[in-house]
Amino acid sequence: MPAWVTTGYQEYAKRLPADLKLELLEIAPGHRGKGADVKRAIEKESKQILAALGKDEHVVALDVEGKRWNTEQLAKTLSDWQMGGQNVALLIGGPDGLSAECLARAKQRWSLSDLTFPHPLVRVILSEQIYRAWSLLNNHPYHRA
Repeated sequence: MPAWVTTGYQEYAKRLPADLKLELLEIAPGHRGKGADVKRAIEKESKQILAALGKDEHVVALDVEGKRWNTEQLAKTLSDWQMGGQNVALLIGGPDGLSAECLARAKQRWSLSDLTFPHPLVRVILSEQIYRAWSLLNNHPYHRA
């Protein structure tokens, strides 16, 4: 990833308290290119993603057909996740999205926007939005600053 992606993600991740720690696990994308079998690439990514998930994790798939939340709704959702007592895994698919198996494993589907974002930017957006939701729940001035 470009340095700005790592810097942006880490900036928001480090602002979160220890009990709301963000951990990033990257799965190498399947081979794509001229003559590549995209279906096989998605299948490979899917197997790696599913193998990395704990059996008791609350899985949220980032999906264009998922539910859109405004900041207040995300804050409520974040609070619900925290009260649920499970680790939450946010799945960001590869360039062709998540497999049907990954979507089936998800308890929730979240759409950031009707727009299409590059995958590096999604990482930064997610970390910032989680920090913003946390700041709203904790009356931190960031949300309104």
